[in-house]
Amino acid sequence: MTVLKTSLRNFLAHKGRMALSAVAVLLSVAFVSGTLVFTDTMNTTFDKLFASTASDVSVSPKGAAVDDETPQTGRPEALPASLVEQVRKTEGVQTAVGAIASTSVTVVDADDKNVGPTSGAPTIALNWSPNELRSVELVDGHEPRGPTDVVVDGATAEKHGLKIGDELRTIAVDGDFTAKISGIVDFKVTNPGATLVYFDTATAQRELLGKEGLFTQVQADAKPGVSDEALKADIAAAIGDGYKLQTAAEAADAGREDVAGFLDVMKYAMLGFAGIAFLVGIFLIVNTFSMLVAQRTREIGLMRAIGSSRKQINRSVLVEALLLGIVGSVAGVAAGVGLAVGLMKLMSSMGMELSTRDLTVAWTTPVVGLALGIVVTVLAAYIPARRAGKVSPMAALRDAGTPADGKAGRVRGGLGLALTAAGAAALWAATRAEEAGPGSLWLGLGVVLSLLGFIVIGPLLAGGVVRALGVVVLRVFGPVGRMAERNALRNPRRTGATGAALMIGLALVACLSVVGSSMVASATDELDRSVGADFIVQSGTGQPIVPQAQAALEKVPSLDHVTEYKWVGAKITDTRGRTKTADLAATEPTYMQDLRRETASGTLADAYGEDAMSVGSDYATEHGVKVGDVLTVAFTGGKTAKLKVAAITADTGQVDNGAMYINVSTLARYVPADRMPKSLLILASAKEGQETQAYEAVKKALAPYPQYKASNQADYKEDLKSQVGQLLNIVYGLLALAIVVAILGVVNTLALSVVERTREIGLMRAIGLSRRQLRRMIRLESVVIALFGALLGLGLGMGWGTAAQKLLALEGLGVLEIPWPTILTVFVGSAFVGLFAALVPAFRAGRMNVLNAIASE
Repeated sequence: MTVLKTSLRNFLAHKGRMALSAVAVLLSVAFVSGTLVFTDTMNTTFDKLFASTASDVSVSPKGAAVDDETPQTGRPEALPASLVEQVRKTEGVQTAVGAIASTSVTVVDADDKNVGPTSGAPTIALNWSPNELRSVELVDGHEPRGPTDVVVDGATAEKHGLKIGDELRTIAVDGDFTAKISGIVDFKVTNPGATLVYFDTATAQRELLGKEGLFTQVQADAKPGVSDEALKADIAAAIGDGYKLQTAAEAADAGREDVAGFLDVMKYAMLGFAGIAFLVGIFLIVNTFSMLVAQRTREIGLMRAIGSSRKQINRSVLVEALLLGIVGSVAGVAAGVGLAVGLMKLMSSMGMELSTRDLTVAWTTPVVGLALGIVVTVLAAYIPARRAGKVSPMAALRDAGTPADGKAGRVRGGLGLALTAAGAAALWAATRAEEAGPGSLWLGLGVVLSLLGFIVIGPLLAGGVVRALGVVVLRVFGPVGRMAERNALRNPRRTGATGAALMIGLALVACLSVVGSSMVASATDELDRSVGADFIVQSGTGQPIVPQAQAALEKVPSLDHVTEYKWVGAKITDTRGRTKTADLAATEPTYMQDLRRETASGTLADAYGEDAMSVGSDYATEHGVKVGDVLTVAFTGGKTAKLKVAAITADTGQVDNGAMYINVSTLARYVPADRMPKSLLILASAKEGQETQAYEAVKKALAPYPQYKASNQADYKEDLKSQVGQLLNIVYGLLALAIVVAILGVVNTLALSVVERTREIGLMRAIGLSRRQLRRMIRLESVVIALFGALLGLGLGMGWGTAAQKLLALEGLGVLEIPWPTILTVFVGSAFVGLFAALVPAFRAGRMNVLNAIASE
């Protein structure tokens, strides 16, 4: 009880000095809790959506995906309408309804603007049936009653200013058709952002499936007292094999699994950045307690002199850390809920609607948040607590704030050098790896060891690096600059820990910048070397190119040629009888002009001959295939062919690495017209000297089809750079949490060091140091500590990034590019970070009363 009272009194007495540490714990716990609440809420939203739309038992074509879409044809797999009646007559079935759903559509308004979502969610075209009223309600107008009617969801109507009577054009794989809005529906549960359009059944069959008498699914509901499993068994017995049957629970599980990958990536990525923030926060907490223990040396010595044991002193400090962890973690859990709501609002503004009505705070979330915050805080305070326990009673006779461990020890330096050397060796091994798998393991090991090495060796490096920075940055400020340098060098361990916190975040920034810039440079270099086409036409969402858009391109007079590019699935059996499932690229011979591929053997032009093909060098090596061999190719949805290998392409670049080529005419001989895949992209080249006219003409031809984008090579490079830049910006935004915590560490270190040096500051003021000079000295000390951390972090990050690029070179990313503008901007920005961090400590130091400071114990 005495230990608890003492700890509580000390905690309350120094609450101001612990405030920033509490904020660091709060931020880290808030990020973890917010991530868990956000992902749990998204799961709840999708669960409600799947539960509201699922029938007791659904019947789909066998092998159909969750969205029942077939990428090759751009048309959903279908069932005969007679199956609906067959299911309806099955014992235990109360109702059976035929349903149609397709995501291979684009809906545009009268101005040819896409009314679909921009968040990545699909546009879904459906037939109107009574089952739709489970998930939506008609709030305006009436249901679709004929080919000229369409119903849209309210969120889409509101976003695009649509109203009853407006005309919409639907672009489907079998042609365009128009209809006027006859009704608007609102969801009974949260719609995560999809655009829904409803047509009458006959129109949906004809326009989405190509002919009437087809459905994509049969939805059956059971009579009272009949379980879903029993109904599923009865229907299976009635209709036989060849279909996929799912209960409502199985359909919901399948839907949940379909979105689980996206949610898991988001969840674990955000938790990873929260972990980095926790790691940075450890340095802040260690520094805080180390300095508090140093400042209370005399107090602890007195406690030891009057009978307190080492264990009691140790426990007293740990209890203070426990109190700090509890306060910061409780506040962090509460802040995490607010953060989750903020993320939901952000996602809603980007098109993924999430309602706060579905806000889900599982009991595990506060438990995880509290446990993490408390455990990390107590562990971080363990070493300072041990030091406090070692204070002898004789310390009561010494001045406070005179730590005996100011210099980095030889053992620590040796360990740091060993870890750094081991990390460098592992990174070097990664650059020499011949396969990506083992190389990735070496890279990961090198990153961890080198980071630990720099953290441990930080105090040893502080002396040399700070002196070097002092010559460049501080000496120009005369005596004030030299005093700032000496203050930073006074306690190398403290300077090293403070700089290391900033180093971690900036090392990751530098590493990702190097990798991102190298990816863009490599792709640009590959584009310049291999792509001969002037224009590339494709959909950003992966939709196939509808025939009417392709026909519009082929009519552009200033184009020399248009090359379609299709993917088709197949099972390929080599000469030894080994079968492999793969995709073949079906193109036209002009593709050889549009993409320059190197061949290891044979001639690529021969691969476009009758019943011929090419394979990649990796496949050829793995399967022992050579030019002249005949492979057995069983096309998905078509016949089996015997194709002669006429060329082996070199798998050395990034574009079409490993692709197997056949002529479109060869594919047409073995795949029926209704199963023929649509083009995934189209390449085109302009006639000599007509590049500008062709570019404008291509864009004009595609104006009615806004789902496709026509890019020349400059556009394509800019898009690639923009995509990588957006990804990096998201990562930088998440890393900002760790950097903010590191800045708090700098602020805390300076604030506590001002308190520690109270008498010294009073003496300097007494002998003539002005308030302005004092504030400048503290600001310069902060700047040099920040630059020290930045220098270590950027150097370490560039080393990681260089090793990562050498590893990625095995996958074709062979150009290393260091983004010096970004690196220099971050380095200079670190100086401003140091200035910002010193504002409050410098202000407080300047306001210190000289006489009180001199009299301070």
